[in-house]
Amino acid sequence: MRRLFGLALVAIMMACGFAARAEEGEFDPAKVSESLKAIFQFGSTDTKKALNANTVTLISGTIGGTYVQFGADLASVLDDGNKLRVLPIVGRGSVQSVADILFLQGVDLGIVRSDTLDYLEKKGFAKDIKKQFTYVTKLYNEEVHVIASKSIHNLKELDGKTISVDLPNGGTFVTALTVFERLGMKPNVVYIEQRIALEKMRKGEIDAVIVCGGKPYKSVAGFKDDRFHLVTVDYDKPLQSDYLPATLSAKDYPNLVAEGEKVDTIAVPAVLAAYNWAPNTDRYRKLATFVDSFFAKFPTFQNPPFHPKWKEVSLSAPLAGWNRLPAAQQWLDKNNLQPVARDRFDAFLQHNPTAAAKIQSDADKEALFKQFQAWEAERNARAQAAQVQAQQPRPDKQERQ
Repeated sequence: MRRLFGLALVAIMMACGFAARAEEGEFDPAKVSESLKAIFQFGSTDTKKALNANTVTLISGTIGGTYVQFGADLASVLDDGNKLRVLPIVGRGSVQSVADILFLQGVDLGIVRSDTLDYLEKKGFAKDIKKQFTYVTKLYNEEVHVIASKSIHNLKELDGKTISVDLPNGGTFVTALTVFERLGMKPNVVYIEQRIALEKMRKGEIDAVIVCGGKPYKSVAGFKDDRFHLVTVDYDKPLQSDYLPATLSAKDYPNLVAEGEKVDTIAVPAVLAAYNWAPNTDRYRKLATFVDSFFAKFPTFQNPPFHPKWKEVSLSAPLAGWNRLPAAQQWLDKNNLQPVARDRFDAFLQHNPTAAAKIQSDADKEALFKQFQAWEAERNARAQAAQVQAQQPRPDKQERQ
């Protein structure tokens, strides 16, 4: 009995000691954790309102894709207690994200491909759908990856063969089917999740796998089999109105591209999009809060450990056929960030007669202007990243101080 009494006394003393330390703040996580504070105040109407008022939800993409990594990066940098919380949601791809932005009550933003809305309209699935959307910014260009046997050298050689174009909720199938149609190709299309499709190709059950995503794309980079490689997609004229030229290198995919070589392909822009809320609504207010924080902290994303594709993003880059979120445009105007101007493009043509000679119609000029915009946006983004990097204090300088 004495022993039990002694143990109980020790336990009480320890509990009192921990409580005292917690009061001093030494071991009290509630001093720094907004989440714990919210839990302690569970049931408070004011707490619920505060948590919901400034939480912005973002539908991203499938696990392992670039969209998910961008969503995680945004949450990491922008979360600021109850002032702003970015809540990324794992999605199913570009087509599903368009539907989620339109119909899910809790979704404020989403990452979609620029050709998805065009596809939905051209195929008669939706009418004037772009009027229901605004864009915060063009993000980066997503490269088209075609993985096939080393006996295949060009996408057109896969005509009539079995090609996986990912699941029908994503955006890869939209891009792939659009490209097939414009090039006059009629392959046997199957809809299989990318990782499973790569294994089926390895077993000889299908001939090729198409993946559309920002390089380096995780599932593609992790695929290793000496019988397969990345296939060239030529930047043919039928593709130039909606797509941009791109390259994939051994640095991006050492398992699929020989050292020192590059593979030509095409790319499609990814877009940070939102529903076209009226400016006097609470949903619009939350988007404006997000924009203020995102744009102000944007240089942070262009440094490690964040995804290398952030270095391609230029906030002011225009997006043909889309209307920018007014709050985003107002921020750009206030900070004097202007998109690529036509006069600079005209000057570019004057000093590049080879490029000018390729223009035979207004459509050719528009296609070349789009390429010029993408080139200058990437150049500006990299220059901005270099400027931010140069402003960082050097480690040796810090040590001397």
